[in-house]
Amino acid sequence: VQLQAFGGGLVQAGGSLRLSCAASGSIFSLNGMGWSRQGSGQQRELVASIISGGTTTYADSVKGRFTISRDNAKNTVYLQMNSLKPEDTAVYYCYADVITVVKGNPQRAKYWGQGTEFTVFS
Repeated sequence: VQLQAFGGGLVQAGGSLRLSCAASGSIFSLNGMGWSRQGSGQQRELVASIISGGTTTYADSVKGRFTISRDNAKNTVYLQMNSLKPEDTAVYYCYADVITVVKGNPQRAKYWGQGTEFTVFS
């Protein structure tokens, strides 16, 4: 199973950006998907998550500005980020709780994408 993230770059404060992350491989089903971020010198924090039924959660710092969504047919999760602030600058990592079938037995594991970075400048 692999997660490939897309997006990132340089954006002015107040601007918008959308990240996407596609899961591929021998996936039986995807449960939760989401995004974490890690700024320079900071611990990784959960930004947003979405379960297969569509329920979402957000960090307080991004509520009202970020929207997470998913396309189950494409095994893809998106993060729409609006009203970006310099403090949003970080490396963003997508993750997915994946169920695979190994020798007839379901196996559950969390997979992470490679990280995509963007900088918000004022």
